[in-house]
Amino acid sequence: MDGFLIVLFVVIGLVVVVGLWYIATMNRLRQLEVKVNEAESGIDVALTKRFDVLTKLVGAVKGYAKHEAETFENVTKWRAGLPKSLTLQEKQEFMGKMDAVQSGINVQVEAYPELKAEKSFLNLQRNITDVEEHLQAARRLYNSNVSTINSSIVTFPTSFVANAIHMTKKEFFEAEISKRKDVEISF
Repeated sequence: MDGFLIVLFVVIGLVVVVGLWYIATMNRLRQLEVKVNEAESGIDVALTKRFDVLTKLVGAVKGYAKHEAETFENVTKWRAGLPKSLTLQEKQEFMGKMDAVQSGINVQVEAYPELKAEKSFLNLQRNITDVEEHLQAARRLYNSNVSTINSSIVTFPTSFVANAIHMTKKEFFEAEISKRKDVEISF
């Protein structure tokens, strides 16, 4: 009877240890799966940020560049003198616009024209680079998490638990053909 109890306790102990290992392994795999899903969401966030930032920046730069082009066009007209074919009211409006243009331009800027649009374009380039780096980092994080879970799924003895809970290998991030294209920026 004593030997039977010892064997029974050993068997129960082994079942408990294997059961705890199984549960711990299953939980670890589920946690890795959550990390993969979170990283995939990070890619979505980065793609959304890319779209939002680039759309807003391109619009802003276009608007600013247009404003600046109009300003310098008006300065050129102002330097050429008052157009002769304007009515009195149009002349007053023209002079008011030219006064506003004149007050906004200082001598140093006229001597060394540094278009603010150039700064906007440089800012756009910096933001594009930042957004692209953010997106690349999100992709790398996702692929790293996929690599970790896939390694666990195929490694013995964890593969037994993965098969039992029907967990399959995850796909690495590879952009679709349409998503591989860079955002078209036109002015």
